[in-house]
Amino acid sequence: MDPKSTTYVGTHYEYTVQNALERLGMSLKRIGGKSDYGIDLLGTWPAPSASEPLKVLIQCKAFARKIEPSQARELEGAFVGAPIGWRGSGVLGLLVSQKSATKGVRDALGRSRWPMGYVLCGPDGKILQMLWNRRAEQEGLEGIDVGIKYAGGERNEKEVVLMWKGEPISQ
Repeated sequence: MDPKSTTYVGTHYEYTVQNALERLGMSLKRIGGKSDYGIDLLGTWPAPSASEPLKVLIQCKAFARKIEPSQARELEGAFVGAPIGWRGSGVLGLLVSQKSATKGVRDALGRSRWPMGYVLCGPDGKILQMLWNRRAEQEGLEGIDVGIKYAGGERNEKEVVLMWKGEPISQ
């Protein structure tokens, strides 16, 4: 397969995101394909703030450009097409991209009735931004703090760290 093809680039990014989010304690399986309702990764996240592991459905966008609010609305459609067991309460949708969330995307997430979040995951697998809406907090993310850690004190070597009661969640 041509490493410059969109299929190759997208699939490679999905595996990169899978590895990155698994460092935060998620257990994920790649779905992908033509009739996946936009769901690239599916799995669970035993977030310490939730009474039961959250079910997660993830859309990965390997775009070199910024994500538009329409992509956040597209993630809402993934909830409707989610497989049995990933519908109803206890489900979190994440939109993952290589660029920071724009104000339009943050606003779209905030307006959504679905529990959703946004993750900035670089092509190197480093998570540099993570945020979620109020509905996601209500589903089990309330009390989880997002911080930045610096490796060896280097400003360029930063990555998101999730904290629960002052302690890091998996890394």
